[in-house]
Amino acid sequence: MNYTLNQLQIFLKIVETKSITKAAELLFLSQPAVSIQLKNLQNQFEIPLTEIIGRQLYVTPFGEEIADASRRIITEVDAMKHKTMVYKGFLAGQLNIAIVSTGKYVMPYFLSGFLQQHEGIDLKMDVTNRFKVLKSIEQNEVDFALVSVMPDNLQVENIPLMLNKLYLVGNVKRAERFLKDGSIDMANLPLIYREKGSATRRSMENFLSKHHIDVTKKMQLTSNEAVKQAVIAGLGFSVMPLIGIKSELLNNELKIIPINGLPVTTFWNLIWLKGKKFTPAAKAYLDYLKTQKEDLISQNFQWHEDYEL
Repeated sequence: MNYTLNQLQIFLKIVETKSITKAAELLFLSQPAVSIQLKNLQNQFEIPLTEIIGRQLYVTPFGEEIADASRRIITEVDAMKHKTMVYKGFLAGQLNIAIVSTGKYVMPYFLSGFLQQHEGIDLKMDVTNRFKVLKSIEQNEVDFALVSVMPDNLQVENIPLMLNKLYLVGNVKRAERFLKDGSIDMANLPLIYREKGSATRRSMENFLSKHHIDVTKKMQLTSNEAVKQAVIAGLGFSVMPLIGIKSELLNNELKIIPINGLPVTTFWNLIWLKGKKFTPAAKAYLDYLKTQKEDLISQNFQWHEDYEL
């Protein structure tokens, strides 16, 4: 057997997502690169690890057993690495964080300096929807989670990080046409929604309900990035977090439309289960945030804090 740790890690991501395409996106690799690594791993076994039925990838029972073995191997390798770092006098371990999809524009900036200070700490960050984020917290699968709306049914503690501002956004040409007309009736706009369970969708629906706006033209997409690209293409308008559209505003691809009652403001919160016993890595990270949070906001997000129409 000549399999590599890289092959095992890629295979585990395929098992998790049941998709080569999704695995490639999460691993920041090309689809052909993931396919090649899966093929190279498969070539070392006479029994199939996966199979394609229709257009869906399925993991075989044998593949599931190899996935279980792969998890144990990678866990042991990580443990050896961490033990080595500890013996050398460094803080080591794994930091597990789950974040909602729009949190990818926020969380890396609150992690970078800490991980540079502690090279023995590995990061595992799951970027997913709000439902899965809260489930991972509830089941104690992660140290922390980043959310923009606090959960109603979980006993958690939190540290507030920064404001989250949501504006009505449109394709520049379509937005300017509406602005030129002098009045905007959101009820008549084709509005693009996030999927159910999304905090962004929840904030958008709360705003529409509060202002008695009955939308007649609706579309639904399953990620903030998909919504953004659809708005850029002119498919419709959406209420979106300012934090995720900085480049598009600067490049004149998107335009914020002034509406009474907007922006909706929430707060990005890092949360954890009440009474959770932290690992040394998690405790060190929480201490880092408490002392460095304001400087990190000033260095990376002052434009967002100061932004006004």
